[in-house]
This record gives sequence, C-alpha cells and structure tokens, in this order.
Amino acid sequence: MDIIKVKTKEELNDFAGGQPYSQFLQSWQWGEFHKKVSGQVWRLGIMEEEKLAAVATIIEKALPAGKKYFYCPRGPVINIKNKNEKIKDIEDLLFNEIKKIAENEGAMFLRFDPTFTIKDLKPTISQTIDVQPSQTLILDLAKTENELLKQMHPKTRYNIKLAEKKGVKVYEAGMAKFEEFWRLLDITGERDYFRLHGRDYYKAMLFLDKDFIKLFVAEHRKKIIAANIISFFGDTATYMHGASANENRNIMAPHKLQWEVIKEAKKKAHKYYDFYGIDEKKWPGVTKFKKGFGGEEIIYPGTFDLVFDQNWYSIYKMIRKVRRTF
Repeated sequence: MDIIKVKTKEELNDFAGGQPYSQFLQSWQWGEFHKKVSGQVWRLGIMEEEKLAAVATIIEKALPAGKKYFYCPRGPVINIKNKNEKIKDIEDLLFNEIKKIAENEGAMFLRFDPTFTIKDLKPTISQTIDVQPSQTLILDLAKTENELLKQMHPKTRYNIKLAEKKGVKVYEAGMAKFEEFWRLLDITGERDYFRLHGRDYYKAMLFLDKDFIKLFVAEHRKKIIAANIISFFGDTATYMHGASANENRNIMAPHKLQWEVIKEAKKKAHKYYDFYGIDEKKWPGVTKFKKGFGGEEIIYPGTFDLVFDQNWYSIYKMIRKVRRTF
C-alpha cells in the first residue's frame, strides 16, 4: 500500500461517494468549502493494487494563541471490503502521514469521527466530545413511497396530509430565499437552543455547488415558514439544517417539507436519506420529529483525538473544560 495526494474531484468523489451511506463531509466540495471558512485542506489517499483503498480529507482548524489542529470529519473513508481485513494497516499508514504533515504545520492533534471501529486504540488516541452526531436515523429509499408512508408514525402521516390540506407548497429555492432561511434559522436556534454558525458560513455553503447543496422551503399564503438545507452526495441525501417559524406551527409545514425532500431524493436515485443526528436527551423534540418518519438507527463510534503534542494538548483540554463549565 502507498500513500498519495488525491488531486482531482472525480477521483475523490468516485471513491468516497461510492461507499454505502456516502459521507458528504468527505467530498471534494466540502473540502473546497472549508478552504474558504477554515484554512488549508489536505486530501490523502491509500493506493492498493492501483486502486484507492481509503481517503481522508484533512481540514486545518485555528485555535487561540496561534495554535491549530487538524480535523477529518466523518472519516477517514475506508473501502468497506477492507474494513475488517486491512483496517489496521490502513490506519497506521494514514495516521503516520498525517503526523508528518502535522509536525511541519505545527498542528497539536488530529480530530476525527470515523464510521468504523478503531482497531487497537493507541495511547495517543482518546475519545472526546462528539463533533458529528454519533447516532443518526437513515431511511432506505429503495422502498416505495407507500412503504415509506406505512413505516411512519400515524401522527407523522396525519401531519403531512394536514399540511397538504392547508395548502403548504414546497419548492427548491436557492440563494433567492437565503435571507428568509437565515431569519428562520436564527429563530430556531433561539427556540431550540442550537448553537449556530455565522450568517456567512451558511451563505458560503449554498454557493458551493447547486447540485451538491440545495435549499428547500415550505410556503403558506406566500410566506416562507420552514426551510431545509440538504446535501446530495453519492448514494445518500443528508438533512443538514432545518429551520421553522414560531407562528403557524399548527400547519405542520416541516413535516410536508421533509416528505417532499425525501421524495426528491428518491427521484434523484439516491439509496438513503440520512436525518443526520438524533439524541433523545440533547434534542428530544427534534429527535421525536425525525423518528416519526421511521428508518434505521445507526450508531457510530464517536469522535477521537490523535495527539501529536501532549503538552499543548493537556493545556487545550484544561481550557476547554473551564469554558464548558461557564
């Protein structure tokens, strides 16, 4: 096996998008997005018998006092055929290369949230607070629309029909409706205690690629009352961000909006719809809403730090703990 730099969008996306439950966070487009909002990006691959066996998009993240760390969101991505047989060899080769880059760049650790179980956990790897949700809900879009409706909670089906009777319209909006989306997101964050990124973060996201990230809205009497940002990558459509108004909640627009987006994902021949995070303790209301649509619950191992500079990492952890206390 050899380590390489992945240089083309096609090479990276064909591999990462070709794995089950394709992770948009490891796509070429997401790396380009983080070049704008975060810092440098490295795209590494492992070749075996002239074919990619694994890829990892590494994003530079800034810390106070001029420090930095690396982040590999929902990665590395490893060919499913290799997950049991050669995962240890792949981990060692990839992590050693990342360590070399980190030494040159002054990064104190690598943060990553894999979809596979880490083999023989090293002393320098420790589990940390989740960045990406470690539990999610995934719909199998191979099912017919009637089958998907039947697996829903009866109340969810009722709410979809109610929104239809009330005349809720759903359509792809694009940047033309960004300000309405941002207004609703701000309302939702305050209501449901979500921490939001800045306005420009979401705006840059929607400028990425019109086929990769899409904005859908639900409209009632010519007023937008709900909006979703959805990614379409590989075999999976992912519900990234949702927002809704405080008024007209009895119209159930978010249910209709979600159902229309699921049908759109089916039309685009995606195999799965990922609701992207459930947690009954942290997000009880949102989790109940998502579970109403049915689907399979998936649990990922969590988020891990591979430490390169133990002294600075210890200081970082102490400061982080103090900040979370207040």
